Formats: sequence, C-alpha cells, structure tokens
Amino acid sequence: MFNKILVAVDTHDTCQPVVDKALSLAQLTASNLMLVNVISPFDEQYPPIYAYPNTVIPTLYGEVMKEYIQQSEKIKQDKIKFLKKLCQQAIDLDINAEFRILFGDPSRVICEIGQTWNADLIIIGRRGRTGLSELFLGSVSNYVLHHALCSVLIVQQSVKANSQELQQIQTANSLQV
Repeated sequence: MFNKILVAVDTHDTCQPVVDKALSLAQLTASNLMLVNVISPFDEQYPPIYAYPNTVIPTLYGEVMKEYIQQSEKIKQDKIKFLKKLCQQAIDLDINAEFRILFGDPSRVICEIGQTWNADLIIIGRRGRTGLSELFLGSVSNYVLHHALCSVLIVQQSVKANSQELQQIQTANSLQV
C-alpha cells in the first residue's frame, strides 16, 4: 500500500493532528516517514527584513543584518529541535523516520521533495483559511493536492475564521438570497 509517507510539518500549534495521523498510518502499513518543514522567508515567524532598507548608515545596516541572521538561525534551531522530538515519537513506535528542513516556497518544495523521495503519500494539514485570507495568503494544502504526483491526505484543522471573514461570508450569503 504505502512504503514512503511524507509528512509536511508546519508549526508547533497545528501539526500534532497531522503527525498523529501519519504515525497511525505508518504503523498500519509499516511505512517509512519523512517529516518535512519548509522555511519560507515570508513566514510570519521571521522578522520583516524589508523593514530595514539598505539606505541607512552602513554600520547600522550591518548590525541589523547580523541581528536578522541570528534570529533566523534561532528559529531554524528551534525547528530542528522540534522535528527531532517528532521523529523520536515515530522511532519509539518502531517506525523508520527521518526529517528535513528545506528552504523556499512550501507549496512547491513539498511537491518536489515528494517526487524526489518517491513518496507514496503526502500528509499535510489545512488551517481552514477562508475568504480573503485564503485568496491573499494562498493555500499550501490546495497547491499540494493539485500538483503532487502521489496521493495526498489533508488533515483538516479547526476553522479559525476571524470576525471580519465571518461578516464577509454572511454578506455574501445575504446577497445570494
């Protein structure tokens, strides 16, 4: 059935249901797991580099860049520590597991690593963005679903629509009546 399962891991808050599904399925099918986290420079966890134009005093700009690099490295080390913990959960269940941290556009990188690793299945979470936030921020799970060369299992997270999105949905529904 499945020999290689790629698990796209996002953040500490949202990935545990995805990992739980992957662990259950890997145990049932004796599959290998690869836990993948893709670091994007546009991720909300990263400090906004565009806020520091290079027109400021060169020494100050150098200090700002040094601070940015240190913060980025800390985020990367935190992710490595977290992925090691998740990988250990799998190993404790006698599942062959490894992890990778990759850089780039998460949507594309997940599909590419799935293809190069010859994954049989990609398991990914869906945050439940709707309306304008999905339009502007995009949907990694939607892209993977339509572009991956293997099967995709999407684990739905709880929908966290804000009040503005709810108001837009209600307005759209009232216009349809």
